[in-house]
Amino acid sequence: MRDSQALLAAMTLEEKASLCSGADMWHTKAFERLEIPPIMLTDGPHGLRKQENVDDALGVSVPAVCFPTASALAASWNRDLVHDIGAALGEACKQEGVSVILGPGCNLKRSPLCGRNFEYFSEDPFLSGQMAASHIRGVQSKGIGACVKHFAVNNQETRRMSIDAVVDERALHELYLTGFEIAVREGKPWTVMGAYNQVNGTFCCEHPYLLTSVLRGSWSYQGVVLTDWGAMNQREDALKAGCDLEMPGPRRGNDTRIVEAVQRGSLDKAVLDRAVERLLQLIKTSVENLDPGFHYDPESHHALARRAAAEGAVLLKNEGSLLPLTKESSIAILGRFAKEPRYQGAGSSYINPTRLDNAWDHMRQLAGDAALTYGAGYSPRGDVPDAELICEAMELAHEADIAVVFAGLTDWYEVEGLDREHMWLPPGHDALIEAVAASNPNTVVVLSNGAPVEMPWEENVPAILEGYLGGQAGGSAIAAILFGDINPSGKLSETFSRHLKDHPSQAQFPGGPKTVEYRESLYVGYRFFDSADMDVRFPFGHGLSYTHFTYHDLQCRPHPDIHANAVRVTFRLRNAGDRYGAEVPQVYVRDVDSSLFRPHKELKGFEKVWLEPGEEKQVIIDLNRRAFAYFNPARSTWEVEAGQFEILVGSSSRDIRLNGFVVLPGDAENTPPQAASATYHHPPEDGRFPRNDFAGLYGRPLPSATYTADEAYTLNTSLQDMQTTFIGRLIARMMKRRMDEMVENDPESPNTMLMQAILREAPLRTFMMAGEGITYDLLEALTLMVNGKFMRGLIELRRAKRRAKQT
Repeated sequence: MRDSQALLAAMTLEEKASLCSGADMWHTKAFERLEIPPIMLTDGPHGLRKQENVDDALGVSVPAVCFPTASALAASWNRDLVHDIGAALGEACKQEGVSVILGPGCNLKRSPLCGRNFEYFSEDPFLSGQMAASHIRGVQSKGIGACVKHFAVNNQETRRMSIDAVVDERALHELYLTGFEIAVREGKPWTVMGAYNQVNGTFCCEHPYLLTSVLRGSWSYQGVVLTDWGAMNQREDALKAGCDLEMPGPRRGNDTRIVEAVQRGSLDKAVLDRAVERLLQLIKTSVENLDPGFHYDPESHHALARRAAAEGAVLLKNEGSLLPLTKESSIAILGRFAKEPRYQGAGSSYINPTRLDNAWDHMRQLAGDAALTYGAGYSPRGDVPDAELICEAMELAHEADIAVVFAGLTDWYEVEGLDREHMWLPPGHDALIEAVAASNPNTVVVLSNGAPVEMPWEENVPAILEGYLGGQAGGSAIAAILFGDINPSGKLSETFSRHLKDHPSQAQFPGGPKTVEYRESLYVGYRFFDSADMDVRFPFGHGLSYTHFTYHDLQCRPHPDIHANAVRVTFRLRNAGDRYGAEVPQVYVRDVDSSLFRPHKELKGFEKVWLEPGEEKQVIIDLNRRAFAYFNPARSTWEVEAGQFEILVGSSSRDIRLNGFVVLPGDAENTPPQAASATYHHPPEDGRFPRNDFAGLYGRPLPSATYTADEAYTLNTSLQDMQTTFIGRLIARMMKRRMDEMVENDPESPNTMLMQAILREAPLRTFMMAGEGITYDLLEALTLMVNGKFMRGLIELRRAKRRAKQT
C-alpha cells in the first residue's frame, strides 16, 4: 500500500468523503483504483466476536476463547495479566484477519445498576485507566489495533443513544475523563470510540471540547476516532470536532453531505484531509501487520483464561476458615450454575467459546475421597422460587458436612441496552441461599455476576466467593480455589453497598427523558462511602486470602527525580502465613489542608505482590504530581494546592495498615476555584445533593430534564417519545415488525431484550441502519409528518423515494 500522503493527493473529494464511513457492518471501504484495501473491525473486549455474516450485528460468531469480563479482570489488580490477555486477543484477531478489536471499555461505574458494568473495570478512574492501558498495550503488541470506548461519560444504558449527561467540570475531568486519559497517554490506542450520549448538551461524536480540546489537544492523541455503531448525529460537525470514521455503513446521505459541505465552504477541505490521512495511516499500519498464515494455540489461551478467572475471583468472607474445602468432607453442591455456568454478559460482547468448563465436573476431579451430591436449586431463569427444588437442596445440605451454593445473576438480569432496576439476585437464588443456610451452618456461597448485588443472607453465611463472570475457564478456576489448589488473590474494584439506596447516584439514575444530572459530582463509589463514613457490605479494594500479610516501615519522601510535587512511597510487605499468595497493597492520598471539597481519600497507586510463606519484599510506589492535583475549571488546568497530604497504605479503602504525611509546596500560580456549597464539603449520609447546590457547582443554568408540550420532534427523538402521535405509532409498528422478524426464533432471549430496548429508545436517525430504502431524507420527511406537517412531509417523502432510486 502506498504512502498515505501520496494516496491522499490522488483521491477525489468523493473518495475522501466515502472513506469516512464503513462499507458494511464491520469493514472500512475499499478503493480498487487506488489499491486501498478494506480492514475489519470487530467486537471485543473479553474475546473476539467476529460475525460469520458481515451484515449481522448480534448473530453467531466464529469460535473464540472467552476470557473473564472486565469486572473480573479489574478484580485481579494485575497489570501484567491484563496485558497478557490483550496479547491473546491480538493473536485471535491476527488469525481471523481482524485489524481492530473494539475494546477495552473503561467507562466509570457511576451506579451499580448500569447494565453494561460487566464490560467496565471499576468505580475508580485510576484503576480503570491502568487496566485499560495494559489491555491496549497487550493487543497492540501483536500488531492489532485496540479501540478504547465509550468516550465519554457513558454510564448508563437507559436512553443511551440520546441522554444528556449533565456533569460539573471537576467531576468530568477528575473522574470521567481520567481513566480515558491514562488509557490514551500510556496505552496509545490506534482508535478511540465516541459514545452515543450527549455531555453537557453536545453529542460525544461531535463534541469539540472532548474530541479537539481534550483528546487531540491536551492528550496529544494522533489516532482515529470512530463512532459507536449508529452514534453519528451531524456529520459535518463531527468531522470538525475530530471524529473520522462513521460506523457502520453504508451511510445513506452523509457521504454526500460531506462533499456538499466542502463545496459550499462550510467544511474546510483541510479538516477532511486530516481525517482521511488518519484513516489511511490506520489502514496502512493494519495491512502491514496482516499475517494470513498465523494460528494461535486455543489451549494456551484457555489456560490463560483460567489463570485470569482465578486471579479475578474475590474471597469476600471466610469465617472460621471454612475454605478451602477438605477432601475428606461430604459436600452438597447446590445451584444450577454449578453445571450450567453463567460466565459472560449478553449483548455485543457475547462470545462463542471454544470450550466451557463447569465447576461440578472439576470439583469431582479434585474431590478425592469427598462425597459430592448435587441439586439444581432453581429454575433456569430463577424468577420464582421452586419449592420442590429448594426442598431437595435443603435435604442434601442437611446431610452434608458443607453446602456450596452457586448463585448469581442470570442472563436476563445483565444485558447491554438495559439497566438493572435493583441489586437483588433472582428470587429463586436468594430463597435457595436462605433455605440452605438454615439447613447447614457451614454454607459457602459462590456468586456469578458482573456487578454488585445485595446480600440479605450474608450474616447467616460464613463464606462467600465472588467469581464475577469468569469466562469459559471460570468453572475450573473456582473449583481449584474452593479446594485450595489456588490461593485467592482478587480485590474488589467496586464497593458492595448494603442497599441500592445507599448510592448517591441513585436519586438521579437513570434520569431522563432528556437529561441525567450527576449531582453527586466527585462522590462516586468509595469516594462517597468513605467521605460520608457510611457502612458498606464489602469495601472497595477488599479481598481475603488463605494466608495473611503484614505491612511495616512506611517512608514517604520527595521523589528524587521528578517534579517537586511528587512523592516516593516505600514500605515492606511480609507474608506472615503458611501459604504462597499475593497481596495488593493500595496507596491512597488525602488532602489534609484543602480549601476546596475533595473526597476523604483517593486511590493513586497499587501493586500486586507475590510472596512465599515468610517472605518479605520492599514495595516502591511513586506518586506523581497528578496524584495530588485537582482540576481547576477557572483555568482549565491541573493544580496542586500547597499544604499537608496524608499517605494511606492499606489492604482496602477501609483496611488502612500504614499512614504518613508529606508537605508539598504546591503550584505558585494556584488559584482555587469558587467554593462549593457546604453539602459538597460534608456529603450527607443519605446521598441527596440539592439541585440548587448542584446548579451552583455546575456554574450555569441546568437544562430541563423533560420535554415541553410544544417541543418539536426531531431525528434525535426516540420512537417511544413519538408514540403520542398517529404517525409515530405507525412507524413504531413498522419497525416492530422488522424487529420481530429478526428475533422470531428466540423471542425471549437476552439479545431479544436488547433489540427491543433499541427499538424503544433509539433516535429516529439510527433507523438508517435498519435496511435498504431508509435514508436520511426519508426520515426527515417522516419527522415533518410526526410534527403535524402531514402534506409537506408527504411531498418530501415522495422526493426522498425518487432520490433513493436515482442513487
